[in-house]
Amino acid sequence: MPTEKEKMLSGALYTPSDPELRAMSDQAHRLCQEYNQCNATDHDAKAAILKMLIPRQGKGLYIEGPFFCDYGVHINIGDHVFFNFNCTILDTMQVTIGDHCMFGPGVQIYTPLHPMKAAERNTGLEYAKEVVIGDSVWVGGNVTILPGVHIGDNCVIGAGSVVTRDVPANSFAAGNPARVIKTIS
Repeated sequence: MPTEKEKMLSGALYTPSDPELRAMSDQAHRLCQEYNQCNATDHDAKAAILKMLIPRQGKGLYIEGPFFCDYGVHINIGDHVFFNFNCTILDTMQVTIGDHCMFGPGVQIYTPLHPMKAAERNTGLEYAKEVVIGDSVWVGGNVTILPGVHIGDNCVIGAGSVVTRDVPANSFAAGNPARVIKTIS
């Protein structure tokens, strides 16, 4: 019988209040709180907390606080990635971010989903879909990236967009829902 964590990471319905998941989430929330309260000039302390929170990170990760995530351990970040103020990653499923990515303030990346049918939703179960962001992607301020979205290399996502479906490499996408406006050559 799979654990609730195994169900969550496989995309199956799972119980988010499971004790193992709750303990993992509590740990991540505590680390986010420590990070967000850290002195802005204490770069060593901030880097140490980020390494505990997001162990799978490349070199040169920089995150302006406040920053929030569900677990941290399901986030895989490449080299030279920057997050501006007030970003959130709900990582109940894997979130993969390539090298040389920039995220504007207020970016939200979501992996959890709730059932559409009220009776099923009222059970408290949820499921998740991964998010994958390629290399050299610039995500503008206040963008929301929904579960299951894959954004290709070298893309730009316009500020305020809601990304509901995949964006092919070398594209500029914007709007709600975001759509490809043009190819970046």
